[in-house]
Amino acid sequence: MLTLYKIYSPLLKLGLLLTFYMFTSLIAMSEEYVISKSGAYCWFQDPRAIYVEGKYKRTYLGWLTAEGKLQIGYFDHDTKEVKVYTLKEYWDIDDHNVPSFLVLPNNIIMVFYAKHNKENLYARKALAPENIFSWSDEIIVSNMPKVTYSHPVHLSAENKIYVFWRGESWKPTFSTSDDGINWSEPKILFQDIGREAKDIRPYIKVVSNSKDEIHFAFTDGHPRNEPFNSIYYACYKKGKIFKADGTEIGTLETLPVPHSKCDIVYNGKLGNGRAWVWDIALDKDGKPVIVYARMPQETEHYYCYARWTGEKWENNTLTLAGKWFPQTPKGTKEPEPHYSGGISLNHSNPDEVYLSKQVGEIFEIEFWKTKDNGKNWEHYPITQNSNCLNVRPIVPWNYNGRRRHLIWMRGEYIHFTKFNTSIVCLY
Repeated sequence: MLTLYKIYSPLLKLGLLLTFYMFTSLIAMSEEYVISKSGAYCWFQDPRAIYVEGKYKRTYLGWLTAEGKLQIGYFDHDTKEVKVYTLKEYWDIDDHNVPSFLVLPNNIIMVFYAKHNKENLYARKALAPENIFSWSDEIIVSNMPKVTYSHPVHLSAENKIYVFWRGESWKPTFSTSDDGINWSEPKILFQDIGREAKDIRPYIKVVSNSKDEIHFAFTDGHPRNEPFNSIYYACYKKGKIFKADGTEIGTLETLPVPHSKCDIVYNGKLGNGRAWVWDIALDKDGKPVIVYARMPQETEHYYCYARWTGEKWENNTLTLAGKWFPQTPKGTKEPEPHYSGGISLNHSNPDEVYLSKQVGEIFEIEFWKTKDNGKNWEHYPITQNSNCLNVRPIVPWNYNGRRRHLIWMRGEYIHFTKFNTSIVCLY
């Protein structure tokens, strides 16, 4: 729900002005840095950027250049230095091919990567803590065909790594490992009853508490193919799958779990448009928060915020986001009309959201904050009066500092295989 503030007293007006001043002061404190002059990423690999504080204070992130180089880099928070390592000299020109990151308890970094709908999910493990320049040999996590995306997590209670991806049957698939080198046989996690066809492809977002839980937000399929595309939720703990209220709906031995047993966070059959999931995080009490876009029309995207209260899912609409953000060449039909500018949660405080919305013909980034679990919001611009796109904002996972810290794509974007964007960092 959008809130229109009416100033009822000079005192309230002063309070709002002070709030705005404090926020804009934090923005002014922050500076922009270009991480890579050429780079893009999709939004279905997580984490794409992660903060690590050990010997150094650094944010690690990955991207694919317009020439097809698969690169990872870091931004040093003390020296403001940017360093880049090329993992693959050519990895196809496709922003789906970017890596995800996992930081092990000893601060050893792992990266996971695959080509878009190609064979093999790969991983590499750094040879020293907080290092991105010396790596193990390439590890094949799975040699199945038609692999895309990756979502690794480490559960300390099990001392085990889980990695999730879209597999051969287009379904959410996963494998586990005790050492990051030897991996179990893949299993399908979610698959709707009667919907096993290969063109039905649930999209999934994953987050964990790093101890004993993994939380999932996922869809029926691609909104292009699903006119009533809905958002679902489930949680893994100690070998079992649960709904948000703790109802057991499956085990690792009885997989896959059908959609019908899971929570329906947003029901696309109620007439408010097909949806696509964007992010999931956990609040300070460990309860899930989900953001997604719903699209009554292809030119009408709305950003929404769903929160588990402990008893039910509460959904609120934040704002109209505009239409798709790719810059469709004149005289052609847009192939990806469900590509919103992007919305993501601050995983250290999911009361905070960053989003990209249409302002005229440009997409700008805004910061949104709620104090009542999503019912009302304050919002402020991060970018203004731009002459190019600003899209897919992300707060690096694990970052909880006082300065604003944000990563996004800036530039021109026609398609996931044709882009001229840079990777920008605010800190």
